Amino acid sequence: MRAKSIVVSLVLLFGLASVSFGADVKGTITTRTGETLIVNTGNGNVTVVLTDNTTTKDDKGLFGLDKQHMSNAVLIPGLKVSVKGEAGEQGQFIAKTITVDGDDLETAEMIQSGLHPTAEQVAANVQKLEEHSGQLAGHKEKIETNQQNIDTNKQNISANRDQIQNNLASIEEHTNRFNALTDFDVKDEATVKFSVGSSKVVAADQESLKKLAETAKGLTGYIVEVTGYADATGGAEMNTRLSENRAKAVITYLVQQGNVPIRHIVAPGAMGEYGAAAPNETKAGRAENRRVTVKVLVNRGLAGK
Repeated sequence: MRAKSIVVSLVLLFGLASVSFGADVKGTITTRTGETLIVNTGNGNVTVVLTDNTTTKDDKGLFGLDKQHMSNAVLIPGLKVSVKGEAGEQGQFIAKTITVDGDDLETAEMIQSGLHPTAEQVAANVQKLEEHSGQLAGHKEKIETNQQNIDTNKQNISANRDQIQNNLASIEEHTNRFNALTDFDVKDEATVKFSVGSSKVVAADQESLKKLAETAKGLTGYIVEVTGYADATGGAEMNTRLSENRAKAVITYLVQQGNVPIRHIVAPGAMGEYGAAAPNETKAGRAENRRVTVKVLVNRGLAGK
């Protein structure tokens, strides 16, 4: 009954267009509120409801035969999905199986983490542009003998400029897709700290998570956003994995001990050593950066704002 009332409220709040659907709904998640997703199909919006029986997977390998099952926590705004299920009594779509694209999910997480690969490409191309410009200036004194190199550099500069523009356009496109969480108000939050190289949630933080879970369960249409971080000790790839393991540990505790349904949890990404809360040059600063932030969010429409 509670899920039905949430769906009715969302239909009124968002003024969703009437969309016909059969056994599949394909599109991009534009909003997530608790166990409810709004999916833009290109022909209009569809309200998709998650249940305890909803499974999320990524079809990998040749012909998609290698199926990797995933948590519903990966269903974040901006993610492209293919949903199988059936129509509900209120016109919503009850999800049985949700298929995501692993590459698209990785892009979503990297955008949340500020690590989109095209941003790195832009920086690399800018550096190349500067290098080629310097070479061009140095070759002016020997322009006759180095004409071929100069022409090559000019072509590289032009190609790099085009690539930079393409990358900037790609960054803007993807960033706009993953900004939907700004439509939420923070109702409660907690920060979980970790020891060096550890992803274990200590007793003091367990109590904080229990209190946060109780607050969340008293709200209508809430979601819990979980984001992991690491300090700058070690390599960036290792720190990204460590921050992901810490986020997973917190999610596991919220589900098993806090009784928060997994369909109410979103994990927009593992930040690794990026997004530091304090300088990594000091021991105290590194301790602040080994953390997971947890926020209880409620859509502003449901909050009456």
